[in-house]
Amino acid sequence: MLQIGDQFDHYRIQGHMAQGGMSDVYRAFDLLTSKEVVLKVPDRTSIGDPAQYERFQRELEVMETLSHPAIQKGLGSGRFNNTPYLVTELISGQSMRDFITASAPLDAEAAVALIARIADGMAHCHELGIVHRDLKPENILIKDNGQPVILDFGLALTKTAHRVTYANLSSTAGTPAYMAPEQVEGQRGDQRTDLYSLGTMLFELLTGRVPFDGDNHLAVMAQHLRGSVPRLDREVAGVSSQLAAVVARALQRRPEDRQADLRVFVHELTHLDEVDVSILDQTQEPSRSSRILGLPAMGPIAIAIVALLGIVILAVALQKLR
Repeated sequence: MLQIGDQFDHYRIQGHMAQGGMSDVYRAFDLLTSKEVVLKVPDRTSIGDPAQYERFQRELEVMETLSHPAIQKGLGSGRFNNTPYLVTELISGQSMRDFITASAPLDAEAAVALIARIADGMAHCHELGIVHRDLKPENILIKDNGQPVILDFGLALTKTAHRVTYANLSSTAGTPAYMAPEQVEGQRGDQRTDLYSLGTMLFELLTGRVPFDGDNHLAVMAQHLRGSVPRLDREVAGVSSQLAAVVARALQRRPEDRQADLRVFVHELTHLDEVDVSILDQTQEPSRSSRILGLPAMGPIAIAIVALLGIVILAVALQKLR
């Protein structure tokens, strides 16, 4: 890990900001431009992995393609001592995770306003063929003026992107609490995958918790496939049935049952009087074979996850009996 005062290429390290799954993020001073920037460098476990450079190049390509107040700007990338790095603008603000911890649950108006701004930025991405696939509070900063900024497009899917396997990262992209069911099943996902993640964050802003939780990642992923989303209008005071219906639709198990795109999602959030609430009385019926097994209709990967979860639970139970 780089230390304060170290020079990395033409950047002087000013502090360590965060550590992600595959990289360290530093506040740095660009000696060429005399500006403060964010420097992202792969950690030791992923140095030498060709896919890491592909990840950085993809993230830079995405950020250079986009121009929106809710999207972090990319400034450049390079290699130093055979180590790839990525440079982005430095944004002063609070992590959305810290904001949720300190402020949630929010009133409906404030929660909707924040999510609508994030959704507007992601709609811009989708219109250019870019899907984030890892939307979560840790990847969003909230500036002092309230403007959210989306970070970390390293797992983004673009029109030209091919499947890449990163060191120390499974082929299932995403973060369990915010993963759409199709991601759990190993699919690449599309714009409706980001919509599901936004629906999850809106639920969390309104309640202070995510809709699906568990003791481990397997348990959380199984909940995305088997669980039912609670009706927000029955759980949270001040949430209308129309807003509950918007969230319920965004969190539908099947992508085709969600809003068609994020523009529709934002329109519903800002025109609640037009929202059809009948979805609140609907249930997601599993197939006949799944009913016999007590499982929802799932792909082989999903069934394996649920089966493995059952084995883990059984092993814990047996251990307690000893």
